[in-house]
This record gives sequence, C-alpha cells and structure tokens, in this order.
Amino acid sequence: MDSILVTGNGPLNGDIPIAGAKNACLTLMPATLLSEDPLTLTNAPRLSDIKTMTALLQSLGAEVSSLNAGNVLAMSSHGLTTQRAEYDIVRKMRASILVLGPLLARFGYAEVSLPGGCAIGARPVDLHLKAMEAMGAEMDLRDGYVHAKAPAGGLKGGIVEFPFASVGATENALMAATLAKGTTEIRNAAREPEIVDLADCLRKMGAQIEGDGTSTITIQGVDRLGGATHRVVTDRIELGTYMLAPAFCGGEVTCLGGKISLLEAFCEKLDAAGISVEETDKGLKVARKNGRVQAVDVTTEPFPGFPTDLQAQMMALLCTAEGTSVLEEKIFENRFMHAPELVRMGAQIDVQGGTATVHGVERLKGAPVMATDLRASVSLILAGLAAEGETRVSRVYHLDRGYEHVEEKLSALGAKIERISGE
Repeated sequence: MDSILVTGNGPLNGDIPIAGAKNACLTLMPATLLSEDPLTLTNAPRLSDIKTMTALLQSLGAEVSSLNAGNVLAMSSHGLTTQRAEYDIVRKMRASILVLGPLLARFGYAEVSLPGGCAIGARPVDLHLKAMEAMGAEMDLRDGYVHAKAPAGGLKGGIVEFPFASVGATENALMAATLAKGTTEIRNAAREPEIVDLADCLRKMGAQIEGDGTSTITIQGVDRLGGATHRVVTDRIELGTYMLAPAFCGGEVTCLGGKISLLEAFCEKLDAAGISVEETDKGLKVARKNGRVQAVDVTTEPFPGFPTDLQAQMMALLCTAEGTSVLEEKIFENRFMHAPELVRMGAQIDVQGGTATVHGVERLKGAPVMATDLRASVSLILAGLAAEGETRVSRVYHLDRGYEHVEEKLSALGAKIERISGE
C-alpha cells in the first residue's frame, strides 16, 4: 500500500495547475445516459473516481474512451445493454447513485445498488428517491438495491422540494427532469458551481433549464436530448487546497485558472487569517501577508458558505495559527477523524461533537500518520510540508480519488515530497 513521505523544507513558489472538478465530472459523466448521441468532456481530471464511474457506465453498455492522456472523455450511450448498476462497482463510490435519474428518465426503469464511499457520516439516498417519486416514479428498496419504475408514458413534471439543500439529490433530480413530461420545479436546490456546470452541459444537449445557481430551478421537459462537447469547470476544492500551500510554508503561489467567485467565503477566511489572495489573468496569487497565520473561526455551510471539503485542510493550517480557532462542522458528522492524526504531529485540538477547538502551536513536528478519508489525506500532507522533520502519510489510496499528481505539482513549487510504493 502506497504512502507519501513529506519533509518540511521552507517556502513554496511558482505556478500550480488546477484540474477539472472531480465532483462536476462525476455528475457530467452520467448525463451521457440521457441521450443516444455522443457526449464529450474536456478538462477531465485523471482520478481513480473517474475510472470507477467509467467502469460503471461501461457495465451498463456505454462506450467511454479516455483521450489526450485522460483529459478528454468521449462517451456514447446509444447501445446500453442493462439498466442495472451492480453492487460490486457502485459500492466503491457514492456518486454512483447519479445514474438513477438518467436511467429512469430515459428508459422508465432502473435498478441501482446502494452506494459506498468515504466513511464521513451518514449520507442517505432518501432525498434522491423522494425526488423521483415527486415525478411519479414508484420506488422500492429491497435486497440492497433501489428499484425505480416510471409511470406509463414516462416521468411527469412535478414539485421537488428538499428539506435541505443536497448537491447529489439536486443533480439527480435535474437530470431526470430534463426528459420528464411537463414542468418540474426543484425547490431548496443546491447552488454549487458544479450544479451550474451540469445545467450548462444539459442545455448544450437541448435541455430547457432556468434558475441554476439559485435555490429554485425550473426545468421544462423535452422529448429527447442530443450530444454535446463540454469543458469541466475548475475544481474549487483542489483550488482551495493548493491555495493553502503558501499559507502553511510561506512563499508565493499562483493557482492557474482559479477565480475568487468559486470560493468567496473561503477567501474571506484566508484574508482574516492574514493570507493575501489576488485574482490575476493567470489565476489566484496567494501569499502570507506577514508573519504567523492568525486564528479564525470557521463554520461549514452549503455553497456559497465555507465548503466542508476544505474544513480538514483549514484545520491543519490553524494548528499553527496564533490564537485559538473554533471549527463547526454542520454538513457531515464524523468529519473530524483527521484531528487525532494532527495531534500526533503536536497539534492541540479538542473535539466535542460537531465542534473542534484548535489552540495554535508554534510548529508541528513530523510523525507517521494515517489518512482516514480523501480530504484528511491532503490535510496531513500540507501539515507535513510545514512540520519539522519527516511526515509519512499512509493509506493514501484515499488521496488518489480526488487529487491528481500531488507529488509532481507540489515538487514543482519546491516541496520535498515523494511517494513510497507498495509498502
């Protein structure tokens, strides 16, 4: 099993390319199931999760080709052979549930295994199922599978109202509604950039969608969708992660293609912590303003609030801030599993339920640590970059689900980091 060895060695400087968004691409790929015509995605990230979604689509009979060293995905669903998404693939990744809406909308029937993914708390699929029911579908959960059946004549437009904004459920409902008869209104919809990116792609395919990026999305169903070519939006979580690198280590780093609009709440917290963020023609230029990072309080919220997927990285940074910081996790329970590993590096963190209190120390010390999930893994790497001595991060298979070529990207900035294979 691979591990990452990091040695703290001073400031980082240079440009770092930011990949296409994992969470956007994993949503865009199932959209191919809505049409017989080809769908091509450019700026695709090269990640293990993308390979898992590729395998899932291929298991349904879709054609998926990876071109241009993996940055282009050419897909076609003209000859699907089944509407059953099997457990062996679906269990690996929660995003697999996103084939439910497209299959049900186009074929009137779908069987999808209950999904798996990172162990960061309960993420039930009930909102996905209720969205399909709001469009007239009959849902039956048995033997570990969701059995979904559309009414005669296909899904019907309806009111889909979520008790809270769910990104995945909004995406599933949005795709299903594009082929439903009549008008569908999604209320309390998620507003993330990945939702807007999906809507942009669906519009290129011929969908009629308004209101994406707001809490109410209106979809007028059409009889069929066509093909399209679409560029995947910049990954705002990778962007935020690498923006923190010079905050940990000093120096000046430009994150290529970055925009403040993707991470306004995050950028506000960086400013309060004493970190400069400047938008340029190339991207976002980031540097510490002067001296030690200052403590700030953070509460995770749905977009446009502070992203839960940047909480672990921000906690790691605040471990060496001047003062005491309080982090509240309001999206996922069990998302402080990285805290004990940071404590192994000398951090002072007290976790009580969904709140973590971090008392800043002068400097962390390198230690052997274990990644517990995707974002925790990269937070430990960042901490290691600024720690005294060596930090060895094990179980980095989590890392490969969401970050491509981490060692190469950080090494190019001057970091001392290497992958140790197969131990």
